[in-house]
Amino acid sequence: MMSLRRILLSPFVGVSLIVVLLALYFRSSFKSPPQHSQRLFSAEELALYNGTDETLPILLGILGSVYDVTKGKSHYGSGGGYNHFAGRDASRAFVSGNFTGDGLTDSLHGLSSSEVKSIVDWRGFYARTYTPVGKLVGRYYDSQGNPTKHLKGAEAKASRGAQLMEKQKIEEDKQKNCNSRWSQDEGGEVWCDVGVPRLVQRPLEIAITGSMSKRYACFEEDQLDQSGLEIYKDCEPLPRLAKSECNHRSSLQLLVSYMSLCILVL
Repeated sequence: MMSLRRILLSPFVGVSLIVVLLALYFRSSFKSPPQHSQRLFSAEELALYNGTDETLPILLGILGSVYDVTKGKSHYGSGGGYNHFAGRDASRAFVSGNFTGDGLTDSLHGLSSSEVKSIVDWRGFYARTYTPVGKLVGRYYDSQGNPTKHLKGAEAKASRGAQLMEKQKIEEDKQKNCNSRWSQDEGGEVWCDVGVPRLVQRPLEIAITGSMSKRYACFEEDQLDQSGLEIYKDCEPLPRLAKSECNHRSSLQLLVSYMSLCILVL
């Protein structure tokens, strides 16, 4: 017992204990900040990361979220096909296709719910494919990095668009779509295996896309008294053949129009 007491009270043990305590203190004091913390960018700061300075990463903003797209340098770097997206938030251009001047903006004013949904889907693509590095202070995030009413409104509009598109799909699944094909020699052909082709309005389309459109669907003879059905050009009102056909010896542009009427919104 006396030997253990001498050891514990010896100057060497005291100094060693002090050294250990100091080491633990400094280790905790200089601990690295968490790696998941993200930076807040101003528009001017984000513009520096547009791919022109090869010493900096290439960053892109969409709906205020900023992603490092450097691994896609061949696309987003200087001279790349998507370089117009680098160093800015050009959310609108993802659906407008306007990559110049006022088109490269984060404003979604006037866009339909389906277009806003597409932009939200693009944001999801970047979140899955690239590294998130921060938020852009402005329209979608405030100076504290919190979502603004504009972001919440865009996400709510996208959600409504998704619900309407699903509802439209369910409704249109109840009425069989037409078949179609096209060849350079024969032109376009649209037909029904059962029933006859008719043009019918898509009532939810104006809420989804902001404009009314029609689709080509097949109706049996006892359904033809429904209001709103139209006979399309070059189609017989009641074809004698079991397979009702509409033959078109016209341009590819017309065929694209016919086919777009046959495709369901997915």
